[in-house]
Parts: sequence; C-alpha cells; structure tokens
Amino acid sequence: MKEKSTKRIWKVISASSMGTMIEWYDFYIFGSLAVVISTKFFPADNPTAAFLATLATFAVGFVVRPFGALFFGRLGDIIGRKYTFMVTLLLMGGATFLIGCIPSYETIGFMAPVLVLILRMLQGLALGGEYGGAATYVAEHAPVGERGYWTSWIQTTATVGLFISLMVILGTRNLLTPEEFDLWGWRVPFWVSIIMVGVSYMIRKNMDESPVFAKAKEEGKTSKNPLAESFGNRYNLKFVLLALFGATMGQGVIWYTGQFYAMSFMKTVMSIESSQVDTLLGIALLLGTPFFIVFGWLSDKVGRKYIMMGGMLIAILSYRPIYQKMYDTTDVKNKIEIVDKTTIVAELKENKKLAMDSIYTTNKAYTDGTTFLEIKTVSLENGKAMIVDGKPKVETKTTVNINDSDKWSLVLLIFIQVLFVTMVYGPIAAFLVEMFPVKIRYTSMSLPYHVGNGIFGGLLPAISTYLVINAKEAGDLNFFLEGLWYPIIIAGASFVIGMMYIKNKDKKNTHV
Repeated sequence: MKEKSTKRIWKVISASSMGTMIEWYDFYIFGSLAVVISTKFFPADNPTAAFLATLATFAVGFVVRPFGALFFGRLGDIIGRKYTFMVTLLLMGGATFLIGCIPSYETIGFMAPVLVLILRMLQGLALGGEYGGAATYVAEHAPVGERGYWTSWIQTTATVGLFISLMVILGTRNLLTPEEFDLWGWRVPFWVSIIMVGVSYMIRKNMDESPVFAKAKEEGKTSKNPLAESFGNRYNLKFVLLALFGATMGQGVIWYTGQFYAMSFMKTVMSIESSQVDTLLGIALLLGTPFFIVFGWLSDKVGRKYIMMGGMLIAILSYRPIYQKMYDTTDVKNKIEIVDKTTIVAELKENKKLAMDSIYTTNKAYTDGTTFLEIKTVSLENGKAMIVDGKPKVETKTTVNINDSDKWSLVLLIFIQVLFVTMVYGPIAAFLVEMFPVKIRYTSMSLPYHVGNGIFGGLLPAISTYLVINAKEAGDLNFFLEGLWYPIIIAGASFVIGMMYIKNKDKKNTHV
C-alpha cells in the first residue's frame, strides 16, 4: 500500500514539476536575455536607459502576478486545481512564443515595447495562477508530516527553469555565430518553449484532481466566494498578512538576489562576458538545487520557521562581503597587465543615422589569463564630439573574459547565495499550504506568495541596478555594493516580523 502511495505521489510530482518548470523557463528567458533584449525592443540611443527599461518591463511581469493569483486562485478554489493550472500553462506558453515573434524597435517603433509589455503582463498573470495550483496540488497528495519534503520538489522547478533557460541560450550561442545570434538567434529560446508546453499539456491532461479538493467538492464544502472568505475574514486575513510580511517578502528578495541580481551584477557591473556568466550561474544552480529537497525534508523534522529565518539572517549578514569579494576577484585594477600585448585601434564609422562615430577599441591581457576589451564610441557632429546635456556623447562597452581560477571562485560565491535561497524557499510551499483551510487554500496562499515574490522580489533587479548606477554617477567608490541595501532592508524587516509572530509548530493552524 505504501509503495502504491509513493508511486502515485511521484507521478503527481513529475507532472506538476514539469509543467511548473516550463512556466518558469518561459518567464526567465526574458530576464536571462535582458541585455540583448534591451537593444532589440527599445531605442538604442541610450543603452543604460534601454537596459533599465528592459528590467522595468521584466519587473512588470512580477507586479501583475498578484492579480493572476487572485483570478486563478479563485478559479482553483471553485473549479479545481487541475484545470486551472492547465489554463495557466497554455497562457504562459503562448505569450512566450509570441515575444519571440515581435519585430524589433527599428521595424515597428514604439509598438515593439508596447507589445512586449502586454505579453509580459500575460506571463505574470499566468505565473500568478501556476505556483499556488502546483504547490497546493502536490501538498494535498502528500502524507501529513511529509509535506515539506514532497513540496520541495516543486520548489526546485523555478531554479531548474532558470538553469534550462541559461543552457538553451548558451547552446544557441554556441551553434550560431555572434552575428547570427544577435540578428535572430536570440528568438530561438522563446520559440523552443512552445514545444515543451505542448508536451507538458498532454501530461497534465491525464492527471486526476486533488483527492482532498475532490472530497470537499463532493461534500459541498468548497467556497462560493474564495476572495471574500480569504481577505474579508479578519481571522484569515491576519494569516495572509503574516505570510507576506513575515516570510514571502524576505524569501522573495533573497531568491532574486541569489540568482537574478547575481547574474545582472556580473554582466553589467563586473562586465564579464555574457556566455561565461551563464555558465557560472548554471554550474552554481546545478550544485545548489538538491538543497531545496534537503531543507524541505529538514523542515518536516524541525519546523519551517527557523530554517527560513536562518536563511534570511545569514544572507543579510553575508551579502556585502560576498559581493565585495565577487567584484575584487575580477577587477582588472588588481591584476598585472602585460603591457606589450595592449593594443588600441581608432577608426571612423558611419552610424545608423548617417552621421559618423569615432570608435576606439582597446585590448588588454593580464598575467593571470584575464583579457579585457573596451569599445568606446564617440558620436560626431560636423567632425566634433556631439554634446548632450553639456557632455560629449560617449558610449563605452566593456567585456572581461575571466580565467579558470576566477571562474571557480565566482561559482563558489554564487553557490553560497543559492544555499540561502534553498533555505528560505525549500520549506515555503508547505508553510503556506498549512496556514490555510482547503476551501480557500489556493487563493489565500497564492496572494502573499506572489506579492512577496512578484512585487518585493521582482522589482529587485531594476531597483538595485538603479541604485548602483546612481552611486557610480555620484562618484561612490563602493557603488557596486549600493544595490544590496534593498534586499538587506526588506529581508531584515521580514526576519524581525517572522521571528516575532510566526510559530514554529502551530498545530491549531495546520490544515489538512
């Protein structure tokens, strides 16, 4: 009997995880390609503004997730878990595929960013309904006392989705020339998703409804108005707010710091070559992913609270030293230049506006194997540097190729951050499921999760990058650390609230 039960839960895990992983893949492709997308769908006149606009569009997908949680959560509590997250899967897959089909800004002008924005909103709505459905579905199949372990498999899907997105991008880059990838190859990862979505849909189509929900529906105990019962009931609302401010808010910023901000930081602040960053992050994610299961299992033994709070506290205390070490590891100012190998080439080129650019290309090599490429483009007007806001219009693009020793140092530092993520994220699904009763569970748990992750977490790359750019322009020598204040403050507030008000094992509030 035990073997049959275990076989059934593995079937549930496999079907739920595959679909959720694909939805995260779809969602993360945009973030993983943010640097490239900023040159395709936004005006190229100001690369920094275009990149910030891309991050803001990326963040919009997170901001609308709570609305998806409300809409699909209500459907999930009325109609059922299975059919609701089948709809979210198709919505996500369709939106992702269409992003890969949108013509560039040069072709259709401002319609390009508008269409991207609309499709990102649809992705956010779909993801807002997906996670709560998958986590609830698995938890309601899992034996009581083992929910942390079984739901932690769902927790791995976001990281696996990011990992696969990085590997697909890396594979596409390696199969194509840089020119081909820049011209059309970046669209391939978006197109690939439609195939995976189709396969996942066929698998999910054959799944049964959650036995707990099916029983409640048969007995007429489902909610007729999940939104009112979830948020209009003061007793339940108290737990919704506690889940948000005491857990998911902090968990959200630690998640996005350890993965997305780490990636953005290496590409834009440290200027490491893009495919190298994808490889480093991919290795760290591969090494760290099993720890979601470890901490999910451990939470069944010692409780959810102290594992989640411990992850937040360690992250808060460690972020600045970790990012200082990351920056110092590849900072060429700390390396010995091979002067004889330094080359500087100057040339004039006609730009897209039929004016001229003066381009200075500098190549440097260092004794430890690091190479440095800087391309400085000065826009000319009547043979002189164009003046914008009282300054010459100069665009500088820097690319650093790091050596093997630095690669493994960075993998270790990212892996440590992924461990923080697994501590706060591994137990969170079981923690949320156990806070709310069956009839309003989908709705009640989805909202705090997606506000915490979608708004507090999703805004992190844009806010932190903005803080770094501002600090750099102000001449702050430690500008690269300023973006960390956002996750440190948010996680700090969540840690204090969680420690004060969350009970480690409150059986009275643990629902079937």
